[in-house]
Amino acid sequence: MKFVYLHGFASSPESRKAVYLHQAFANLAISLEVPDLNQGDFSHLTITRQLRQLEAMLPEAGIPVTLIGSSLGGLTAAWLGQKRSLIQRLVLLAPAFGFLDHWLPQLGEAQWQQWQESGYLPIYHYREKRSLPLHYHFVEDARHYQSEKLWRVVPTLILHGLHDETIPIEASRQYARVRSWVQLIELESDHSLSNVMPEIWQEIQKFCHLV
Repeated sequence: MKFVYLHGFASSPESRKAVYLHQAFANLAISLEVPDLNQGDFSHLTITRQLRQLEAMLPEAGIPVTLIGSSLGGLTAAWLGQKRSLIQRLVLLAPAFGFLDHWLPQLGEAQWQQWQESGYLPIYHYREKRSLPLHYHFVEDARHYQSEKLWRVVPTLILHGLHDETIPIEASRQYARVRSWVQLIELESDHSLSNVMPEIWQEIQKFCHLV
């Protein structure tokens, strides 16, 4: 089994969750791959580009893959699971289902219109510790990846904070409600899930039969 972790939007392989899980897997002598989805060009990030990057690194047929994805990485993981039969298990941490519906209204009409007209919007990048311009094509591309289209039966574990201020937990509730192969665990946390990482690791171990 190959394990791959997909970091979130404006994040990196050096994020707290990525580092925590990489070490947790290492303690079991298991490799966790953590690709950099920024690819050195955050400004032209799209979900399609992420999927192409990940498909290129998938193993040859016959080697099953478990994807662990955080936020936008969770949505990307779900879409890769939809497309590729090698993906046999998904762990989604506060997955960004319906994120355009939650994120764009927060920008306000004026800022959204300016983004469309200028082509770029400054986004704070947590690794760079500064704002970087993101092209509007990110939004146009993301419209093609609605969670309502995800129907391949892939055993899926979702861990989502009850107090998530970025992606409401109801998004995961709705997703799990109509998919019998999805298990949802609700946690006393926010979008970062930083205070419940030991609980998350415990659930991952059980779900992935590592204990």
